[in-house]
Amino acid sequence: MSTYYILDTNVLLHYPNAIYSFGKNTVIIPITVLEELDNRKGDDKLIGKHARDVIREIYKLGGHGKLAEGVELENGGTLKIELNNVRSNEIDLNTEKYDNKILTVVYNLNKKYDDVIFKTNDAALFVKAQVLGLKVENHIQDKVDHEALYEQTRVIDMYSYEINQFYMDGKLKYPIEDAYPNEFFVLRSIDKQKHSGVCRYANGYINKLLHENEMFFDIVPKNKEQKFAIELLLNDDIKIISLLGNAGTGKTLISLAAALHQVVNENKYSRILLTRPIASNGQDIGFLKGDKDEKFDPWVGPFYDNIEYLFRNNSKKETLSIMEHLKSTGQVKIEPLTYIRGRSFSNQFIICDETQNMTSHLVKTLLTRLGEGSKIVLTGDIHQIDTPYLDEVRNGLSYVTNRLKNEKLFGHVTLIKGERSNVAELCSKLL
Repeated sequence: MSTYYILDTNVLLHYPNAIYSFGKNTVIIPITVLEELDNRKGDDKLIGKHARDVIREIYKLGGHGKLAEGVELENGGTLKIELNNVRSNEIDLNTEKYDNKILTVVYNLNKKYDDVIFKTNDAALFVKAQVLGLKVENHIQDKVDHEALYEQTRVIDMYSYEINQFYMDGKLKYPIEDAYPNEFFVLRSIDKQKHSGVCRYANGYINKLLHENEMFFDIVPKNKEQKFAIELLLNDDIKIISLLGNAGTGKTLISLAAALHQVVNENKYSRILLTRPIASNGQDIGFLKGDKDEKFDPWVGPFYDNIEYLFRNNSKKETLSIMEHLKSTGQVKIEPLTYIRGRSFSNQFIICDETQNMTSHLVKTLLTRLGEGSKIVLTGDIHQIDTPYLDEVRNGLSYVTNRLKNEKLFGHVTLIKGERSNVAELCSKLL
C-alpha cells in the first residue's frame, strides 16, 4: 500500500530534490505550491535558484505522462500535481491564503486515501495541521545537533612526568576511543605539579602542536582555540577546515593571515580565493549597478577590512597599493558563489565566509569544486543566520562539520573567546 506524501512549498525551496526522498510512494504537489514556486523563481538568491530547479525538474517529468494523473519517478515512486481539493465546507479556513489552500488539499486527500503525510517545515502550518488531526512531519535531511559539534575542548588527565615526556618526544601513543581525527585536547596534570598542555589527536597518538607560537603579519594567537585553528591552517594534510564562532573571535582574520603567509611568503598555493553567500542581514538595498566585482563589493567588505588590518603597520597608501597588487597579480581573487558551478579550483587556498548562510546542497556544490592541491576553510556563526529556511540545526556549516568529523583530511575548531574588543565581546554575550 502506497503512502501519499504531500509537500509544502518550503520543503521544495530548501530541498529541491525532495520529490525523490520517499521511495516507491506517491508524492503530491498541490497546484498552489507550484504557484508559490513560480512566484519565487525570480528571487536573485539561492531560494530563487531552488524554485527554478524544482520547476525545471517537474517540467522534465511532465514529458513522461500526465502530471495530473501521476508520472513514474526514477526511484519507483510516483509524482502527481493536485489540481483540485482546494476548498472544503468542513473546515473554516481563509482559502485566499496559499498556506490554507495547501492545508485544505491535505485535509481533503486525507479523507480520500488511507495513509497521507503532510511534509512542512513551517511551524504555524505544522500546528494547524495537528489541530485538524492530520499526520504532519518536518522534512529535514540535514538536521545536526549543533551543541555536540566540539562545543568544548575535552581534557586528558595524566601525570606531570607524562606531560613532560610528551613535550620532549613531540607525540605520545594514547588511543582515545571516541576521539575525532584532528580533535584538540587539553592536557592536565593530576598530581601536585600544575603542568598542562595542548595537543592534536591523530592516528592513535596525541601530537604536540607545531605552530602554536607561529606569528605572521604580527598576528599572534591570543587563546588556545586560535592556536588550534592555526595548527589546522598550516597543516598540509588537512584539506577542509571549519571554524565556528561568534563575531569577533578571529575566524576570518587568522584564516586570511595564514592564507597570505602560504601564498605570498611560501608560494605554497597559486592564489587565495575568497567567497561567501550573498545574504543580507536586513532589508535588501535593491539591484546594484556595475560589473560583477562592483556588485559583489558590499558583501566582501569584511575581507578588505581584515586584509587592511594585516597590513596596519604600513601607511594607508602603501596598504591600498599592496591590496591592488594582490588583486592585479591574481594572488587574491574574490568570487561570488553564484559563479562556482562547473568550475574546478586547483592549488588554491579557499576561504568561504558566512557558511552558515549556505544550504547543505550549496556547500556540497562548493566542496566538490576542489581540485588537486587546494585547501578550503569554511567559517561562520550558526547563531547569526540571515537566510530563510535555515537555522542552527539546518545550515551548511553544521552539516559539513557533522558529516566530515570522522575524516582525516578534515579539522574543526569552535572559537569561543571574542578578541575584537571588550565592547564587541560584551555585546556578543548579552545582546
